[in-house]
Amino acid sequence: MVEKYSVATQIVMGGVSGWCAGFLFQKVGKLAATAVGGGFLLLQIASHSGYVQIDWKRVEKDVNKAKRQIKKRANSIFLQTLFQATEFVKQNIVISSGFVGGFLLGLAS
Repeated sequence: MVEKYSVATQIVMGGVSGWCAGFLFQKVGKLAATAVGGGFLLLQIASHSGYVQIDWKRVEKDVNKAKRQIKKRANSIFLQTLFQATEFVKQNIVISSGFVGGFLLGLAS
């Protein structure tokens, strides 16, 4: 459907949507990093103050189990998503290149 527009319009559409996505990605990333870092800091303070007892061996065991499960699922999902994304970019090269440029500008702003 996008192919019916001119090349310039496709580039502008891709650029604007990419800029919006990059800008939001940057803001959400900072917010997520702040929340995770702050939560970890509060957990450490609570642990050292004696409010919370953390079984680090159990945490490590659970994390390793989760990593193994994620690796199994992620490989198949990643390859399928990569194939679909590659096909989309091949079919919509003009708008995709505009999106990438806009996304990078959005991250920088």
